[in-house]
Amino acid sequence: MKRATFLSICMSAVLVTPAFSSCGSDNNTPDIPDVSTVKVTVSPEQLVAGHEATVLELSVTADRDWAVAADADWISVQPSGGLKNRTSIINVKITANTGLDERSANINLSAAGQVFKSVPVRQGIAANAFFSTKSLTFGGQESSASIRVTSNVEWELTSSEAWLTATPAKGSKGESDVTVKAAANDGNETRTATLTLVYGEERTELTVTQLSDKVNTPAGYTLVWSDEFNTGSVPSSDWTIENWAPGHVNNELQTYTSKEVDGKRTLEVKDGFLYINCFKGKDGKVYSGRMNARPSTGWTYGYFEARINLPKGKGTWPAFWMMPSNVDWSKNPWPYCGEIDIMEEVGANPDFVSSSLHTGNYNHTQGTQKTHEMKCAGAEGSFHVYACEWTPDEIVTYVDGKVQLRATKAAMGADHDSWPFHYAFYPILNLAWGGDWGGYKGVDESALPVSMIVDYVRIFQKQ
Repeated sequence: MKRATFLSICMSAVLVTPAFSSCGSDNNTPDIPDVSTVKVTVSPEQLVAGHEATVLELSVTADRDWAVAADADWISVQPSGGLKNRTSIINVKITANTGLDERSANINLSAAGQVFKSVPVRQGIAANAFFSTKSLTFGGQESSASIRVTSNVEWELTSSEAWLTATPAKGSKGESDVTVKAAANDGNETRTATLTLVYGEERTELTVTQLSDKVNTPAGYTLVWSDEFNTGSVPSSDWTIENWAPGHVNNELQTYTSKEVDGKRTLEVKDGFLYINCFKGKDGKVYSGRMNARPSTGWTYGYFEARINLPKGKGTWPAFWMMPSNVDWSKNPWPYCGEIDIMEEVGANPDFVSSSLHTGNYNHTQGTQKTHEMKCAGAEGSFHVYACEWTPDEIVTYVDGKVQLRATKAAMGADHDSWPFHYAFYPILNLAWGGDWGGYKGVDESALPVSMIVDYVRIFQKQ
């Protein structure tokens, strides 16, 4: 009885799954089906699409159950298979081809895991060309920059203004390096021009901005010191570069250094600008720059101004500020010595710039500092002017000529703990990473590297 049952089961198994060995065999490996015997009809035999996203149809009939899949991620199919001897319509969804070359793939029909038919898919391209950057900004001096044009067709460049040129002005398919040159801007205002990239019937534009080096002297003042960052490759000897370990102040994460790290500088002068570069080294540490203008002497009272392009990224903390010269920290420690923050901004709160004053009676440790914050659209990614007018009785900060913070000795108090702003202070430029404020929402190291770009620092005094 047991033997008869066993034989019956074996015979059933053979009838249902002929691809497998018999029950009495020691070989449990399934046979590979002969896919060459599959009878299949597909229509069309190949699929051709333009560059735009589309959905095509593929008709399939086969003499056995089958599955279908594409071998490229820009193609998806629905449904994923069909039944024996039934005609199925497969919807083939193709994404837009935004690349520079035609592309091809296959839609594979299979049975028992074996491909028995491949339907080729080919997708064309549209004329496409683009710049390697979205915008360019030059200083007021004669300047140049190298950009790249990538195209799958012939192209041509035109400039909207005579002061801006591009060489070469024509090119063909592939990648081409282009030199963009700007003549010196002798005017009083920032100027703009447009480079137009023409390819086939299409075109794209690149905006080029050139700042003016014209010195706009406030009424009643005289320029006594400036750095336009137009010469050399590193900050001049007027600047003292800090070398600090992480956590030296404000629990900041960066290492301030004057040395090259992995062939990079934290402070470099090029193309008429100062770049304060913040980046992650091969050793895993984050490096940045901090520099002080004539810290041993400083200036007492005046109009202090800088034009700055702020970086983007959660964790950045750029600043333009002032501390007193030659402080005896044992007798006049912070915050009693005083601090003038002309401009600060943190990447976790983009484009909101602030000014603050810190004294013994008014400081952030007590939440009593004199401060004001305002939205400055485009502070991250474009240049804006930040300034401070400091007199014996008043300190006023500005953003693009608009008052940010106004504080007076009369309102704060004339004693040293309230108003210590009666001796020389010096300007500081730095780009911190993380810290008590820069990292209050955490840091995003994927934002690195970043740069704080300074066009100039100017100091005016009444004579």
